[in-house]
Amino acid sequence: MEFNLFSNWSLKSGYPFLMAGPCSAENAEQVLAAARELKKIPIHLFRAGVWKPRTRPNSFEGAGEEGLKWIKAAKDETGLPSTVEVASPLHVELALKYGVDVLWIGARTMVSPFTVQSIADSLSGTDIPVIVKNPVNPDIDLWIGGIERIYNNGITQLAAIHRGFSTYDKSKYRNKPLWEIPLELKRRYPDLPLLCDPSHIGGKRELLLPLAQKALDLNFDGLMIEVHPSPDEALSDAQQQITPQVFSDLLKALIIRKRNAEESVAYSSLEELRIIIDKLDEHLLETLSERMSYSEKIGVFKKENDIAIFQPERWNEIVNRVKFLAAEKNLSEDIVLKIFDFIQKESIRKQSSVMYGKVVEGNR
Repeated sequence: MEFNLFSNWSLKSGYPFLMAGPCSAENAEQVLAAARELKKIPIHLFRAGVWKPRTRPNSFEGAGEEGLKWIKAAKDETGLPSTVEVASPLHVELALKYGVDVLWIGARTMVSPFTVQSIADSLSGTDIPVIVKNPVNPDIDLWIGGIERIYNNGITQLAAIHRGFSTYDKSKYRNKPLWEIPLELKRRYPDLPLLCDPSHIGGKRELLLPLAQKALDLNFDGLMIEVHPSPDEALSDAQQQITPQVFSDLLKALIIRKRNAEESVAYSSLEELRIIIDKLDEHLLETLSERMSYSEKIGVFKKENDIAIFQPERWNEIVNRVKFLAAEKNLSEDIVLKIFDFIQKESIRKQSSVMYGKVVEGNR
């Protein structure tokens, strides 16, 4: 896939690319007040939801078409380009009717390929930019699939938004960041603009700054932050919205780092360190290959002596030892255990191949 980086609002027009505005368009005065203040900062794109897919019924679900009128009026006065969330072909039709400049597809919509496809089909023949949020569940292929569906209908002005993922385990975040997923998306599609929505990841105002800083430190292209003239009175997601003044202060507090190492005067020193890292990676792979060769030898021994492949006592012994070594070497126990879990699975696969002459699916 090839992307033209929001040709009308190029990311080169200012870094980071900023999208801001209230979670929901609540009335004409609120929308206009937010747009006027954000115009001063300034931002690239004004956001406001008019259709709100709420988790429970009887919540404020947006102003609908009336809200689009308020957003258009704010755009006419301030000149700020606008973006709204769409969840159906009807939403697309109405958004285009009122001159919305950019559409975004939300996390709940992204879980349904049929719905995303219907939206993609309704966009055929248009050239409007589209931003695709990650699905609520941590599934990178589902995220990529949604992007592909939009792209396949002729939309090349595409970007992705990371807004975190819903999980059952408790966390200080409203939606766990799981940064490795958006970073893998960026690895696969380096030309795809990647923005971060710290409002939905954190769910609390006090988490906005550290999350926004983390995103920029990871080389995200921009931020989407919920800004409301009176956030405590907001009809939706009040706890995660901030005032325009707080938003301005947050931007001033961010450390904007060089995006490319080549821009640094010390680049040659960095390259020297990278060469060392590359050599160490080679040693790691050589060591891993040697370890797997011994796993195969153990598999031969177990086959010749009718010994079961998986030995729980031995695995517990390994786990306890690597925990100790991780602490001794100042490494994250969680990361080390994950690495050895993969090593264990590969060892079982190797020994299964020796035992049966083929890979047994159940032992993957």
